[in-house]
Amino acid sequence: MTERSDISLIQADFDRLAAFSTDGWNHNSHYHRFLLRHVPRPCQQALEVGCGSGAFARLLATRVERVLALDVSSQMIRLAQERSQQYPNITFHVADALSWEFPSDHFDCIVSIATLHHVPLEEMLLKMKRALRVNGVLLILDLYQESLAGSFTSLAAIPVNLILKYLNTGGFREPPEVRAAWAEHGKHDPYLTLSELRQRCRMLLPGVKIRKHLLWRYSLMWKKTAAF
Repeated sequence: MTERSDISLIQADFDRLAAFSTDGWNHNSHYHRFLLRHVPRPCQQALEVGCGSGAFARLLATRVERVLALDVSSQMIRLAQERSQQYPNITFHVADALSWEFPSDHFDCIVSIATLHHVPLEEMLLKMKRALRVNGVLLILDLYQESLAGSFTSLAAIPVNLILKYLNTGGFREPPEVRAAWAEHGKHDPYLTLSELRQRCRMLLPGVKIRKHLLWRYSLMWKKTAAF
């Protein structure tokens, strides 16, 4: 099983990163619309695990009757609440997803963006699986460790990243203090290769679809077709 990152380090990192948080473009938000297209319709209850400052939760709220959004960082949740006052159908909670008790057979959609690599993979996926209703959909966007064979794709992504960053933000680099904060966080971020990820997910999520994306991200999509 994937080892868990130290929860206190994660909390401290994202409390610090909250000071630099904006709703602007980044590698995760680039794929928000892609994820949103796969949210089932109709969708009454959705859960986001690791919501950060709430950018995707607010998109979900335009499609879903009720959104519950969790994050381990109290400062991120504070920002999310401040920025989401016009969305009364979102409820934000400060919570550690591994210890939080997921209701069984409850959600039509569960989403997690750049969070799964912080927790034991199998344990978290089983919790999400149990919490989905039949015909509910699991949507994951996360980072992976590039294999040697896939290194060409990573090199190809560099100029694309620079172009997208400039077009969306007007610059090529974040301020030094932002880069320093993310670099500190990255020191204890563990990642799986796509091969490892597929091997671990195949038995847990029959029929799972895992897709590699250009900006050092993968997506995982799975529909719960029967009660377990």
